[in-house]
Parts: sequence; structure tokens; C-alpha cells
Amino acid sequence: MQDRQGKVGFVVPRGLRATDPHRRPSGLAKSSLKREDILEEQAFQAMLAVERRRAERSSRPFILLLFDTSAIEAGFRRTSVVEQLTTAVSDAIRQSDLIGWYRAKEVLGVVFTEVGATEKSVIAGALYSRAAGAVRAQIEPSLASRVVLTVHVFPENWNSGTAAQVADAKLYPDVAGNSATLPLIIKRAIDILGSAALMLVLAPVLAAISLAIKLTSKGPVIFRQERVGRFGKTFQCLKFRTMLVDNDPKMHREYVQNFIAGKVGKCENEGKEGVVYKIQNDPRVTAVGAFLRRTSLDEFPQFWNVLRGEMSLVGPRPPVPYEFEAYDLWHRRRVLEVKPGVTGLWQVMGRSRTTFADMVRLDLRYCQRWSLWLDLKILLATPLAVVKGSGAC
Repeated sequence: MQDRQGKVGFVVPRGLRATDPHRRPSGLAKSSLKREDILEEQAFQAMLAVERRRAERSSRPFILLLFDTSAIEAGFRRTSVVEQLTTAVSDAIRQSDLIGWYRAKEVLGVVFTEVGATEKSVIAGALYSRAAGAVRAQIEPSLASRVVLTVHVFPENWNSGTAAQVADAKLYPDVAGNSATLPLIIKRAIDILGSAALMLVLAPVLAAISLAIKLTSKGPVIFRQERVGRFGKTFQCLKFRTMLVDNDPKMHREYVQNFIAGKVGKCENEGKEGVVYKIQNDPRVTAVGAFLRRTSLDEFPQFWNVLRGEMSLVGPRPPVPYEFEAYDLWHRRRVLEVKPGVTGLWQVMGRSRTTFADMVRLDLRYCQRWSLWLDLKILLATPLAVVKGSGAC
């Protein structure tokens, strides 16, 4: 087996502690594994998605081990290696753990469930060491060196402070593998054609807004803000500037944290009282900016983000990093399943009149029930929602 400097071999994720490979991690008991116990690819990925939902509710992490044998030529040798792998794995899993094909006949996956939150790194290191030792013992060295073992812990450490917070896509094969489906290809084509057409048709309006901003306040016309996109990858979201330059974001940070915690203000709109997502009477907002916010015209530059592929015409709104850091585990799913959008189900159904939890539920409903027809209905309902200013206090 090659070491870390080799091109192939076992991979230890940063931050995991390796331990004695012959020491069984706490809580593991020997299991008798049969061929029929190995889940097929679709079933294994579905169970992995279920395990993510369970971990979101219970806050009990799980660990995914992947044994990639794709570097071994298909046929008898790979089949033999896989059989030896299952024998080695059976000595380290419990009956409550899951084993199956992460990628059919190439990548074997094992999910170790209900791991202690405080000791997940220690257990992950122990599992890696034990699995590596078992493979060395069961498989001849020339083949063992071509098996790539990786360890993935859920939930990921999202608050690492890195410039680009990216989720571990290996934990979301059911989501990451859907990007090439025909409906999503059509959705992307609609995004490109729709955003390009809107920017062309609305060019005089965009020019007039730019001029109004430039004449009434100092600073750039376009405001660039870091947002969290799909799989936690950050990007520069574009908006027309609606505030005075060099303003302190502390006010908004505190407001967002209170909003997520359910401590929100109230507003009257169309005779109905509702909660408010945006700060009322914000002293940082310019006169032109207040109009742009009320009519949502400040969002128009995001059509460029759509063209770049960072956003879609329809999807959940992208959060700012400090908002994302305040999320509970189940909240984070709203930025994983689909690209963020210029408009969405929340904008046309609730906008500022829903609690944060209700907003997330609407976004998750969209993620679960997404279709081209649903996108079309949201796009058709958006102009009316903007004109009515529903919830736009």
C-alpha cells in the first residue's frame, strides 16, 4: 500500500486522528455480513439521504467510508478485491450500520451511524486505521495499493473560516448526481435565455436606475456581497447599491440573528400584520434605495449571476455567510439541494410575512417538489407579488 505521497492509496481527511488499526472503535461489534446485505447503488444512496435527515434532527453525526476500487481493472481481479473488502468490513460494522454500492461495482460504501458528536474525529480516525489495516491484511499488496479509502463526516465543519465554504459532495450523491438530468439541463437553458432576454429588454430601466443611484449618493452603482450558494460555495452576489457607502453591517448581522431566533419586528401591510425580514426605517438606506428595495428592482443585476451559473431564475435566496453560520443543521439544506434563485416560492407566497422557520420550510418544499412547471408558476406569480409589494415593508 502506498503512503500519502503515492498517487493512489488511502486518504486521511485533514483533522482526523489515526489510531491503532487493531483496536475496535467504541461501540462496534463484529457482524456476519452476507452478499444480500449489500445495498444496490440506488438503495444505498437513498438510505444515505435518510441518514442525513436523521442526523439533522438528532444532531448525532455519522461517518461514511468509501472504498474506491476503480483503479483496478474490471473483471475477476476487481470482483475478488470487492469480495475480500466485504469480508474485511464485516468485522468492523454493527447491525445498525449500512453497507452498499456507493457507485455500482466500483465504490463500496459503509455508513457508521449514531456517532458521538464530541468524539467524531477520534472515531473517524479509528475507523480509517482499522479499515486500512483490514484491507492490508485481506488483500495482496499490489492490489491493496490501488484501493482508495476516504472518510467523510456528517455534518461537515462549515464554520472553518475558509474563503470558500464548500460542502463535501461525497455525502450528497443523490443531489450531486442529478445535475445532468434532462429537466435540469432545460432549467439551465431557460436561465440563460431568460436572464439574457430580460437584461436586453430592461436595459433602459437598468440605465435609468444606475443614473439615479449615481446622482443621489456617492459610491459605486453595483454592490457586491459574498453569498453562500449551492453546496456552501461562496460567490459575489450583485445588487444595485441601496445604502450609503462604508456602512456598518453589525446592525444587519444582529437583526438577522434575531430573525432566525424568532425575535422579529412587525409591520402593517394591506391591513395584515406580519413579521419582517428586512430592517424597517434603516438609516443606512438611501431614498432611491428605499424605492428599489420596495419594488425589488435592486435585485436586477443578479441576472448576471444567473448567466454565470452561480444562481438560477428560481430557487431559495442565497444567505450571507453570517446568516448561514447561525443556521441549525436542517436550515442548511436549503442551500444544498438546488442553486439559489432571484425569485422563489417564499417570495411569491410569504415574502416578509413568514417566520424564518416557515421561510425555510417553503424553500425545502420547493427543493423536494421542484419541477419545470413549478418554476414557471413561480416566475408568472413574481411580477404580481412585486407590484403588490406583499410583505415588502
